[in-house]
Amino acid sequence: MGDAQVLDTTRGLADLHGLWRIRILEEKVRELRLSGEIVGSVHLAIGQEAGPVGVCTELGADDAVFATYRGHGWALARGVPADAMLAELAGRTTGLNGGRGGSAYFTAPRYGFHGENSIVGAGAPIAVGAALAGKYDGSGRIAVTVFGDGALNQGATHEALNFAAAFKLGVVFVCENNLYSELTPIADMVAEPELHKRAAAYGMPGERVDGNDPAAVRDAARRAVERARAGEGPTLLELMTERLVGHYIGDAEQYRPPGEVERAKQAEPIVRLRAALAAAGVTDADLDASESRAREEIEQAAGTALAAPIADGATAKEHIYA
Repeated sequence: MGDAQVLDTTRGLADLHGLWRIRILEEKVRELRLSGEIVGSVHLAIGQEAGPVGVCTELGADDAVFATYRGHGWALARGVPADAMLAELAGRTTGLNGGRGGSAYFTAPRYGFHGENSIVGAGAPIAVGAALAGKYDGSGRIAVTVFGDGALNQGATHEALNFAAAFKLGVVFVCENNLYSELTPIADMVAEPELHKRAAAYGMPGERVDGNDPAAVRDAARRAVERARAGEGPTLLELMTERLVGHYIGDAEQYRPPGEVERAKQAEPIVRLRAALAAAGVTDADLDASESRAREEIEQAAGTALAAPIADGATAKEHIYA
């Protein structure tokens, strides 16, 4: 085994651990939602972990990430502590935002995670604003905005893409194409299913990427980030992936054809990467340790989160500006 292979294996094990941290966090969130510790609407991204793992390793501490309501994994990959995140989702005083943001609206700017957003496509123009500020304040900060395939049909997203391209702003637009716009197949929503091709109309590069492969995502993200830092403008990345769960917890998924989820499970990120590492000579013990460490971390984080007091509802209107 040569040096390059050793490095690849080392990187692969780090990626596998990152995938497991997100997967186990999401499974814990589902468990807590079903038990009633978490209330309200919750959207999981189980199966889509390779996107945040691949992109976030290319970002600097000052770069700004904007996600959607399906953004728990992006926050974790950005470095947000799992206990503070779970406390936020469970409405605890020790949550990132004192329990006021919940699953769909929490934010942690100290970690470069500038929030989820439950309005489809609304994060893109906010990210453009952050990139515009970074262009003039000398920070060199770039912005990453993450959204689903359906959001590319929103007017706000179009405006953000056009503005960023016209002013050569440092924005990486990341479309996680999981083939469904909420409950509707993307193929029924657009005439051209290769969404990355829209980039050409804005005058920016567009690339379709295997969104279940963290290494492929990282390579594409590196090109986009380098372009952004060089002042050459934005890039649109289309990450092809599939969620292994419903649009929301409780979704009966009657719109998905029989066998689709089972097929997707054969190509999901953890199954693929574990198999590749085993083929490269990594032992079962090392592969299992990656999962065990992640499971221990998340279990401890959940214990810490749930031990904190529940937030006082009387404080719900604090920090609101109108």
